[in-house]
Amino acid sequence: MSHSHSHDGPGGHSHSHDSPTFNAQEHGHSHEILDGPGSYLQREMPIVEGRDWNERAFTIGIGGPVGSGKTALMLALCLDLRELYSVAAVTNDIFTREDAEFLTRHKALPPQRIRAIETGGCPHAAVREDISANLAALEDLHATFNKEIDLLLIESGGDNLAANYSRELADYIIYVIDVSGGDKIPRKGGPGITQSDLLIVNKTDLAEAVGADLDVMERDARKMREGGPTVFAQVKKGVGMGHIVNLILSAWRASGAEEVSRRKGGPRPTDGLEELK
Repeated sequence: MSHSHSHDGPGGHSHSHDSPTFNAQEHGHSHEILDGPGSYLQREMPIVEGRDWNERAFTIGIGGPVGSGKTALMLALCLDLRELYSVAAVTNDIFTREDAEFLTRHKALPPQRIRAIETGGCPHAAVREDISANLAALEDLHATFNKEIDLLLIESGGDNLAANYSRELADYIIYVIDVSGGDKIPRKGGPGITQSDLLIVNKTDLAEAVGADLDVMERDARKMREGGPTVFAQVKKGVGMGHIVNLILSAWRASGAEEVSRRKGGPRPTDGLEELK
């Protein structure tokens, strides 16, 4: 079926799939045709069997639309986790290194623990279809720090509700939306909403200003996610962050990655924090 669409945001573009000669190789990636809004209970589960935690630490993938608060969440998680756990981060932007520079400027982690990937195209392709650049960056970070990293964070470029991570890249998937898009967003569905391990509804303090009903959003999120966890948050103000961190650490422990860390003397604080003072 032919269609055209746009990818909004800095460096965004529009393109058409009307050409009879269009193919995924020419375009650089394919677009999955979804037959429904997706199901939390039937989502792809984390790959645990055969997963080598010594090759790449437990990886938390953060996605969501442009401006929803993904980078703010990356910063908050780094600040909340780094004193007790060894952390490193990878960011994705289309043509810039802006998000990595933001984390460095705000002293989230020592600069050598932050890597930037310039995807050069549709953000979802780099975290779902051709994950090679991100996988290499994560594995290299883990190796650089003697395979003693406890938690790896990765942020995708801003994308639409149909975007989601490959399970070969992310062990725990967080999808961030915010109330400025209106209270209709949770019921729209899509893999980001329905199949992420955790949905965050951010910027709840703006609900009244934009006319969004948080009760409606909570009801719709519960229905669309079939009871899967949703946290209503104000990430920049720290509201909801304790719950978010606890959910991440629970998944880390359940995966078996914590046990591998303990066998190597961990978990341990992030090295180099004194450089940030």
